[in-house]
Amino acid sequence: MNKQSKKIFGLFFRYSAILLLGIGNLYIIYKILTPLTIHTINKILLIFTDTTLADNIIFTTKIGIEIVPACVAGSAFYLLFLLLLSTADIKPKTRAKAILTAFAMFFTLNIIRILILIPLANTSYFEVVHWIFWHIISTLFVIGVWFSVVKIYKIKSIPIYTDFKYLKSLINPVKKSKRKKKHN
Repeated sequence: MNKQSKKIFGLFFRYSAILLLGIGNLYIIYKILTPLTIHTINKILLIFTDTTLADNIIFTTKIGIEIVPACVAGSAFYLLFLLLLSTADIKPKTRAKAILTAFAMFFTLNIIRILILIPLANTSYFEVVHWIFWHIISTLFVIGVWFSVVKIYKIKSIPIYTDFKYLKSLINPVKKSKRKKKHN
């Protein structure tokens, strides 16, 4: 398989993986991350208080904390996955590390977000703080994680755009050679 064929195959594989992970309203993401989020929050709370776990609700001596899909933030994880898979010119090993790094960073930030909200659950501030976290802070988390991963792994390509430019160059190779002749 030549270099161009490998690149086209890789491009097809990356975008197929994006589509597959998105099937079923992000079923795979939520299947993995929901129990992971619930059990992580429960283990942390156990340090401070007794808890009882019933399905997706963690009961403490004072409150019940329901971890709903929005708490898990599966769409944010999917966005990070999409950004990293739709970015060209990343070696597979580096891409895997970048995805794991992005997921670990965002998972940690999301757990911290939930832990900050728990003490506010029965206060008049909860709805306002929750709205700010949900609509503003979570967005900043995703942006911050993306830029951190780009910096850590020295990613130079632009998601989707670099792939689009490459595909366009395959479709219109004549224009490229005409430009070279004009400059000579």
